[in-house]
This record gives sequence, structure tokens and C-alpha cells, in this order.
Amino acid sequence: MKKVVTLGEIMLRLSTVAEARMAESTTFAADYGGGEANVAISLANYGHQVAFASKVPANPLGLAVKQHLHKYGVDTSFLLEGGERLGTYYLENGVGLRSSNVVYDRKYSSFSMMDTLEWELDALFAETEVLLLSGITPALSAVWRQMTLLLAKEAKARGVKVVLDVNYRGKLWSVEACSKFLREIAGLVDILSAGQLDALNFFKVPERAAADLTYYYGEIAKRYPNIQAFYSTTREVVNANHNYLQGNLYVNGRLYQSVNYDIHDIVDRVGGGDAYTAGILHGFLSDFEPQKTVEFAALASAMKHTVHGDHNQFSAQEIEELLQSGVKEIKR
Repeated sequence: MKKVVTLGEIMLRLSTVAEARMAESTTFAADYGGGEANVAISLANYGHQVAFASKVPANPLGLAVKQHLHKYGVDTSFLLEGGERLGTYYLENGVGLRSSNVVYDRKYSSFSMMDTLEWELDALFAETEVLLLSGITPALSAVWRQMTLLLAKEAKARGVKVVLDVNYRGKLWSVEACSKFLREIAGLVDILSAGQLDALNFFKVPERAAADLTYYYGEIAKRYPNIQAFYSTTREVVNANHNYLQGNLYVNGRLYQSVNYDIHDIVDRVGGGDAYTAGILHGFLSDFEPQKTVEFAALASAMKHTVHGDHNQFSAQEIEELLQSGVKEIKR
């Protein structure tokens, strides 16, 4: 079995508890997470061989990260040690009309301060089928923008598929900087996670009234015919605890959409997009038909909303059983 490599920063997550405001909190729940690490854990839960590449400090926090990944069967052979600190982010959990809020404390982290690709690339990409990158990594520094491009080029040169999740973070870089980078890397991407707003803001696709995602994905595909598939979710936010979620997948000029899930009593929305990405990749790696792929991914994302922490905690068998029986059945 060939492996999947996900590469990015993993951080210590400190979350408020019991609906408290961040400024009023004296107790935080600790966890570890980051988009690429979350995808790695989901894929490992689904039975895939997956390695996570990053860099953490050689201290107890770095050890805790390694133990966290090992717990779920993620290969940490490419988890480097060194540097000064593990990045941290604080999460104020939303409730009702109050949205969740994130405060980053990741400057000077071991990963963000890397200025060369410290991995032996032939080893990193050996027996690798897919490399997952996200738009968070190039947002960390100008050096990381160039290194992300280089990683994509080196992967393509070795026949590795490149998956890019735009994952725009306005607190890390501007729309203009992200747009410039995406147009540079898009020619190297095989599978792209992007929605309608990404098409408008980053790829400058002209807006068309009443057009659906078929139009927007089709326009990007005309410019970058190398992109084999596009995926995204459509989310309607009623309030912080109640969302509607639908999955989208565009392959061979056709748009596939999942059931529109009505998610009440959300426990933790963070990581829902990563769970969706992992579901899409699981479908491709398992040779699912496109409709099954998007249904699996959307349900995996919806189920992530029911558990605390950054990462999904469900197996492929559990998601498959829920697809067959329905999410409201009691398992006896």
C-alpha cells in the first residue's frame, strides 16, 4: 500500500470550557491539532498508511505531539525535532449568536521558522501516492511560500498527486497575497479544495448571477486543466450551535452533491473541513464512485461536529454504517 503524506504545522490548542469568554477564562482544555495533522489522523482511522511531516521542539510538548499522532497510527518518521517552541492557538467556543473566535500565538514556532526543507525528499516521497498541502503553510512566511511551491514541484516530478486545501486564514495573510500564491501553485495541483468565494476572490472568476459551482469550477478548470477534481462544502449558519452542511465534488465536468445535513447541538465545529478533506481523499484512494465519495465525506464532516477536539474520531466502518442505517438509528 502506498502512503499519503500530509505536511504542515501542528499546534497546542487551548479551548475555553463551559461557554466561557476567553478573557474571563481561568481554565482551558488542551488538545493538539492543525489541518494537515487532522487529515492524517482521519485517514489513519480509515485504514490508510499516512505520514505527517512537520517540526516540533525537542521538549515535553513535542513529545506529546508525537504521542498524540502515534495514538491514531500516524507515521511520525518525518516529524522533525528542533527549534524553540510549539505554536499555540486559543479557541473561544461559540454559543448561540456568539461565534467562535481564534487567537494565534504561533510566531517563532519551530515549524514556521524553518528556512530550508530539512527532509530528505526521496525518502519523504518514497512509495507515496498523495501529498496534501494547505494554504495555511505558505501564509506563515515568504520562505514557506517558496518551500511549499518547491514541495509541490518535487512531488510532481516523482509522480505524486498533489492535493491543495486553500484553507484561507485572514488572520495570517491578505487576500492579495493568497491569490498570487494560488495562481503560482495551481498548475501543480491535481485535486483542489475551493469554494465559490475562493473562485471569486483568489482566481478572479467573473461572478455570474444564479450560477452554481459547476460554472465556477469549470472556469478554473479551463485555466488549469491539470486539476482533476474540485471539492468544497456549503454551510448555512443558523447560529453557533446549529448549521446546515452539504458536500460538493466536481469531477469530469459534473457536480455531485451530498445530502444537506441539519446539524443541531454542535459540540465542536473546528476540524470539520479537515474531516471532509479526509473523506474525499478516502473516496479517491478507495476508488469510490463520485457520489459515494461526497456522501461519505459530508457525513464524516457532520459527525466531526459531534465530538470535542480538532480531529475526527470515527472509523470508515462507522461512517459506512451510518450511511446505510441513517444517523438517527440507535445501535443495539
